[in-house]
Amino acid sequence: MRIVQITDTHFSPSKTHFTKNWQPLAEWLEEVQPDLVIHTGDLAVDGADYDDDLTYCVDLFSELNLPVLCVPGNHDVGHLPSSLQPVNDERLERWRDLVGPDRWVHDQSGWRLIGLNSLLIGSSHAEEEEQYLWLEEALKGAEGNPVAIFAHKPLFVDGPDEGDSGYWGASPEDRKRLMALFQNQNVRLYASGHLHRAWAGHHQGISLVWGPSSGFIVGPMERDLPGERIVGAVIHTLTDTVHSEITELTQLRPYLLDDVVHEVYPSSHTAAVNTDAETAEQA
Repeated sequence: MRIVQITDTHFSPSKTHFTKNWQPLAEWLEEVQPDLVIHTGDLAVDGADYDDDLTYCVDLFSELNLPVLCVPGNHDVGHLPSSLQPVNDERLERWRDLVGPDRWVHDQSGWRLIGLNSLLIGSSHAEEEEQYLWLEEALKGAEGNPVAIFAHKPLFVDGPDEGDSGYWGASPEDRKRLMALFQNQNVRLYASGHLHRAWAGHHQGISLVWGPSSGFIVGPMERDLPGERIVGAVIHTLTDTVHSEITELTQLRPYLLDDVVHEVYPSSHTAAVNTDAETAEQA
């Protein structure tokens, strides 16, 4: 089975800064003809607050003659309780009404694929614990078959023993809990986005892959992160093994968010700068 993972497209009908990357991306997907396309979140510029952003993305994806599954990103359903747009009932309901389930199970070719709403993790939302219980049952339901998990946020950024990275990855407590659920459940792949960096590694026998954004790269405005600054996608070939090919797509324009952040995410930019400054002071 071949799956193409795309992520962090950041499309919007009103803020069209990155939309020109859609047509060449769609043409490439049609050429590759994967069995499945999985979008690992941040479909939209601001789907967390605007219906039109999400419906615009859904309409674009419907142009593909390919099956597409999506999980939400922070710009789709919100983020941590301290953020400008925390996850709440209204934002979750908007996603479910306009896009579909925010977590799902899909069985194909002897594999169990699990889509996880990683924005619930650490959110203190009432559904956070519900999703953990759902995930435990979904993993057990694989009955020993190999499992691939797709989510927006990575398990860690700098290393598996890191402290709380806040905006970037899972907290140490959540990471430990997730890994405990994965243990002895034949989880082979955890694929994510969010960081706008391309990277692949392993942890406790699981292949970890950060998909590159199909929308833009981020320069010095954010702290230095592991991985490559490219735009592209990932081709995951799942057989008896996992082979993930991070693919830079030269037909996509590598827009630099730093150049337009004041237009696209003015409030978020201010908050991110303040957060990075606080993190540096604490380090």
